[in-house]
Amino acid sequence: MNDDKSRMDDYKQRHTHLKNKTDGELKTYFWSLAEKAVNPLIHLARTHTSPAIERSVLLRMGFSSLEAKVIVEKTIEHGLIGKGAGHVVYRLSQLNDLSIRDAGSRLINDEGWKTVKESFGVTSRG
Repeated sequence: MNDDKSRMDDYKQRHTHLKNKTDGELKTYFWSLAEKAVNPLIHLARTHTSPAIERSVLLRMGFSSLEAKVIVEKTIEHGLIGKGAGHVVYRLSQLNDLSIRDAGSRLINDEGWKTVKESFGVTSRG
């Protein structure tokens, strides 16, 4: 019980800076704190991926697990995994006016990689 009392005393001290704020100011303050908490997660999501995540994206785009595996492997081989395998497929579909399915099929058959890489400003390897 002693801990509860010390916690209440602590709360009384910690909330003084909030005491005179309006509802609108409290709402703004809350969202600024929420943004601070979430920004590192957003950064990680933008800068980190894995083959499993990329396969999952491709599955949701309508590719089979076997097709997704090949597209992800080739995306890694071409140094584009950081762009996202789904983004690579989408980019080729937009550049060549293809359906998502046709763009993925071309990438599986080693077609369109140069175009996609150039569009991302990635220098071709090998």
